[in-house]
Amino acid sequence: MIKIAYLAVLWLFVLTAIGVIRTDLFGSSKKKPRKKSRPAPRPAARREAPQPSYSSRPSRPRRNEPTALVVTQGSLKGTTVDLSSQPILIGRAPDSTLVITDDYASGRHARVYSDNGRWFVEDLNSTNGTYLGQQKLNRPQPITVGQPIRIGKTVLELRK
Repeated sequence: MIKIAYLAVLWLFVLTAIGVIRTDLFGSSKKKPRKKSRPAPRPAARREAPQPSYSSRPSRPRRNEPTALVVTQGSLKGTTVDLSSQPILIGRAPDSTLVITDDYASGRHARVYSDNGRWFVEDLNSTNGTYLGQQKLNRPQPITVGQPIRIGKTVLELRK
């Protein structure tokens, strides 16, 4: 009886490990709809919020705001993504805005987005985490120009 119970626990562990590996490589079908539906309402709200501020202060916010997200270290060094009101999804998934071929990056690793003229970085429950400077993110954090964002071996920063 003990041998059968031990064998059952061993198989349960093996099947759980296979499930975790499959989810990390291909993503979970249950999580994808939530992640796709979650960003949709936010860009609409962000598009509406900046319009009044641009009309009341047309030149100042644009002068001081970053215009690009630049990869400063890693296999994509020199790659630039222009900033807009749309969030930038970073990860290994082919539908990401910035596709990173880093072994330490998850399929949907992090998101960079604008909220009321400020830029934020958010870790999307990645396996290895996202770092802002030396600090590991556990919630969305505001980012400034030149502040390094590290995802595995890839380092990004906002630039004017």
